Amino acid sequence: MTVSGPAPLPSLITTETLQRILDLPELRIFDTTVHLTAKPGGGYLVESGRADYEAGHIPGAGFIDVGGELSDPDHALRYMLPSAALFASRMSAWGVGPGTRVVLYNAGPTWWSTRVWYMLREFGFDAAQVLDGGLDKWRLEGRPLASAPCRYPPARFEARPRRGLFVDKQAVLGAIQRRDRHLVNALSPEVFSGRVTGYGRPGRIAGSVNLFAKDLLDPSTQAFLPTAQLRERLASRGLLDGRGVIAYCGGGISATTDAFALHLLGHDDVAIYDASMNEWGPDASLPMERDA
Repeated sequence: MTVSGPAPLPSLITTETLQRILDLPELRIFDTTVHLTAKPGGGYLVESGRADYEAGHIPGAGFIDVGGELSDPDHALRYMLPSAALFASRMSAWGVGPGTRVVLYNAGPTWWSTRVWYMLREFGFDAAQVLDGGLDKWRLEGRPLASAPCRYPPARFEARPRRGLFVDKQAVLGAIQRRDRHLVNALSPEVFSGRVTGYGRPGRIAGSVNLFAKDLLDPSTQAFLPTAQLRERLASRGLLDGRGVIAYCGGGISATTDAFALHLLGHDDVAIYDASMNEWGPDASLPMERDA
């Protein structure tokens, strides 16, 4: 007789299911909202979503400041993957550890939640889910909100890094030379084509295809598109042919939504180029291309 362990959690959780399990003692819910406002001439104004969290959040949710608390404080670029020690320290303080179950959400497009989900995966924690539609869908459906802050009892998070989920520019250069992995740009078609310059030089990493992260989401609810539509969009870019993928964007954030969509379709040979165009664009020695 074979005894199997508990079934793995689905990576997406619906608003209906989350409301039904809000009282589970092992549940850890986190709002990961960050606001980005495009600046004239390129770049973004970055603002933590903490004030919005304090005004109203899903009952029982804590808040993660992705930029201030869950990024490498010593790196010149924003939002870079923190060390295993720092990540474990933060998660332990927030009550994430063995036997806990994490649900992540944010306001707006889901990429702040998928970013934290991907980091948890990098450090060996698989009991994490992304709320499909996030706070937007939760509010649209009239589900309850709270304003009281929430803190979970501390836990002991042990980071067990998995190599290859986050990569550097050398891995990207190798993929360009060998042509053995797809390079996927999650930015808007305007930035991808070079019509808009946001990262030093116009255009994209040479050999990339464009899969705009927003195009994977329902604009009215921010929920992921149905599986058949996701499959069609990814297949139309040639991304379901069995080759691995390196996804990138401006700073390794929206690229995680492309990576998560591939994961939902059973394609897990996906890495995030963490420094993305923030590093690649200004470096004239690195190959780029743009539309004519």
